[in-house]
Amino acid sequence: MVSRDGSEPDWIPGLDDDSDLAGVAERVQELVRAQLRLRSLLGAVLALGQDLELDAVLRRVVAAAMDLVGARYGALGVLDDGGELAQFIPLGLEQRELRALTGVDHPHGKGLLGRMIHQSEPLCVADIGAHPDSVGFPSGHPPMRTLLGAAIKVRERTYGNIYLSTRWDGRPFDRHDEAVLLALAGAAGVAIDNARLFEEVRSGAERFQRLLLPRIPDLSPFGVATSYRPAHAGQRHLGGDWYDALLLPDGACAMVIGDVIGHDLLAAATMAQTRNMLRALLYDRRTPPSEVLAVLDRTLEATTDEAMTTVCLARLEPVGQSWELHWSTGGHLPPLLVEPGGSARYLDGNPGLPLGVEPESARPDHRYPVPPSATVVLFTDGLVEHPRHSLDRGLGIVAKVASAHADSPPEELCRALVADAPGDGHDDMAVLAVRVPDR
Repeated sequence: MVSRDGSEPDWIPGLDDDSDLAGVAERVQELVRAQLRLRSLLGAVLALGQDLELDAVLRRVVAAAMDLVGARYGALGVLDDGGELAQFIPLGLEQRELRALTGVDHPHGKGLLGRMIHQSEPLCVADIGAHPDSVGFPSGHPPMRTLLGAAIKVRERTYGNIYLSTRWDGRPFDRHDEAVLLALAGAAGVAIDNARLFEEVRSGAERFQRLLLPRIPDLSPFGVATSYRPAHAGQRHLGGDWYDALLLPDGACAMVIGDVIGHDLLAAATMAQTRNMLRALLYDRRTPPSEVLAVLDRTLEATTDEAMTTVCLARLEPVGQSWELHWSTGGHLPPLLVEPGGSARYLDGNPGLPLGVEPESARPDHRYPVPPSATVVLFTDGLVEHPRHSLDRGLGIVAKVASAHADSPPEELCRALVADAPGDGHDDMAVLAVRVPDR
């Protein structure tokens, strides 16, 4: 501080000695620490909202609490409907400590852990062993003395508890630690509630998606198998992938695979409309597949809010004592022909334009002979697409898997293709396999 004449005064009003200066400095440092902790706490709370997968949310909560408080150990337990700890997430244990606990069951919410669930205030214990509610530690458990815990609640519903033990600096937990843990427990409750709601919505969406897929009737003498797998957890589960197969009045077996672009309710609704229209057209018209797709494209343009759709429509037609595949595609992957003995090849041809692009544009037809007991496989791009490798590599892997299961029943072939799919799981996948009979 400078005086009016430019010289430094010998003293500052209100600060009589060095002890006053030290007190001011300490308070300033405390304010800085509080601001940094508040900023870190806000960042941790915001980070919790970035995950909807329950296990990821739980681990984020525990890790954030340990980091903000400076605790060596942390854990979070989630209650089931009966009030027992059904899920337990511990963090901070070293490998040797984990090995020492091999075979030891996780806590069940008794003793101190049960007490923190049922009380509204945080539970802070300076000496776990001396507390009357302590039930001790199982054999192999690392020694812990201090404990800070709180219940996880939202709208008067208790989801579980979160607790910490053993600060790295050796000090007991203080009121600042309690405030941090309470804030994280509240955020954790909201995050867990959201994650559970998301799981319910996703499960319902997946069930709705499966209900939209047709039930393939008995198509004897053809052998038919299908498989559908939604995108991995965390992805939106409503989509436009579908398959269909039916016997036609002229003795041919029609098979269809399609994918409406999008992952929402509109894509699912468009898929259902497209599938139903296509079924009606297949029964009414015995024209080549390209003409059926052309009529379908024009009808969708006139009657719906058409979304772009890739599709492959094929007919397995009897020709003498053998079979012939007659197909046309709209921007879709080619059919895969799997012959007895293990030969697998893609039936490449001009794919034509997807539905919803240029309805008046013609699509070519293709024909290829199919030997008895061969299998024709159609699938959507979720089976093969992966951001880290080319589409050709994915197609090659699928062909290799199909070749290895060429003589297996169609059901086993479909299961193997989905189980060993080279796709990254970020898109739905649908597979349809039709095996022609001996003539």
